[in-house]
Amino acid sequence: MKKRGIVAVIVLLLIGLDQLVKNYVVQQIPLGEVRSWIPNLVSLTYLQNRGAAFSMLQDQQWFFAVITLVVMVGAIWYLHKHMEDSLWLIFGLTLIIAGGLGNFIDRMSQGFVVDMFHLDFINFAIFNVADSYLTVGVIILLIAMLKEEVNGNKN
Repeated sequence: MKKRGIVAVIVLLLIGLDQLVKNYVVQQIPLGEVRSWIPNLVSLTYLQNRGAAFSMLQDQQWFFAVITLVVMVGAIWYLHKHMEDSLWLIFGLTLIIAGGLGNFIDRMSQGFVVDMFHLDFINFAIFNVADSYLTVGVIILLIAMLKEEVNGNKN
């Protein structure tokens, strides 16, 4: 299977995992209830996030849809153009695309994003699997780009 096909399968599997976890939470946890999952570390809750990160810009779903589509098209184009570059660059973009599409599916199908992970040891925003993909993907992408910049300046 070509690299593009493998990346597409990975994106679909990651989106599937995100949607599976969200569906489980919606079916098993009443809205707003908190349940211990890993004691003193992570609890599960069911929250309907109608905004962006940290619940900013509440109820602006069409704005988020347009922004998500623009970012996803850009990320997919960039991935397509750089498919032969660093594996880390490809991995970061793959996570970003999967995370963006996972939350986009929620916004378009429900009008909100399902969030569920609550960190018990710190006062932090409640987030979901797709948010984790996005965060890790951006970090990996930044590191890959910085590494390319450093290596490029050595020539």
